[in-house]
Amino acid sequence: MLNKKITFIGPGVMAEAMIAGLLRQKLADPKNITASGPHEERGQELHKKYGIKVTTDNVSAVHDADVVVLSVKPQRLSEVMKGLKGIRPGALVLSIIAGATIKKIGTGLKHKAIVRSMPNTPGQIGEGITVWAASKDVSEEQQKMARSLLSAMGEEVFVEDESYLDMATALSGSGPAYVFLFTEALIDAGVHMGFPRRIAEQLVLQTIKGSASYYQGASRHPATLRNQVTSPGGTSAEALYYLEKAGFRTAISRAVWAAYQRSLELGKEKPGHISDVNEDEEK
Repeated sequence: MLNKKITFIGPGVMAEAMIAGLLRQKLADPKNITASGPHEERGQELHKKYGIKVTTDNVSAVHDADVVVLSVKPQRLSEVMKGLKGIRPGALVLSIIAGATIKKIGTGLKHKAIVRSMPNTPGQIGEGITVWAASKDVSEEQQKMARSLLSAMGEEVFVEDESYLDMATALSGSGPAYVFLFTEALIDAGVHMGFPRRIAEQLVLQTIKGSASYYQGASRHPATLRNQVTSPGGTSAEALYYLEKAGFRTAISRAVWAAYQRSLELGKEKPGHISDVNEDEEK
């Protein structure tokens, strides 16, 4: 990867996360990385921070690239693809755009080697997870390149069936938003009871972090672990009763399903549609 030329079309948050990860893990040389976007000040910010090349000309940016990473907002993809010419036939195109299918990208760019992926926000600190699929024209070497690029943000999971990408968008892609909302609600509940916000935050954050680590190491069903801390007639049992009564599980299931349907819609939208997609999904 050190000798490969990598171009990012759309120097947003997730593109920066990938750039930072590649450089942190010494998987790429700054002189071989180019970021292209419409705002010159953003490019200069990335150049100063990482020493990479920057430009506002997408065509020149992809001219000799071995890997072209598409990281623009979903509603701008069609417009960007129309002006994106000159990608080498042997180059790999890797997309991190919510809802954009391999077929849509391949048709729009008239290119065959396409990897579609869905990373998530924790990738910004190397703790994310990315689900990805590849077109049949992606070579074994290009798949290894894709793994290297995506693992720079954390774990990666390859799937044969592209339909899993829309599901991943709803579950792991949007997942951090659900976790942050739950975290916020717990902290606010602590403040409502009388805790100073600083202490409420500390209690909640360590509880979430510790619970996730404990679950990961326990290798047991979450219901089993939940039962361990739910004494008959106790405080946890009382709290869980109210959560179930309020439709907690159903609300989560319906929220994820709504995000899944939205991801499917994004792949069908016409150019110029003003999407309400979350910033984390836009990359």
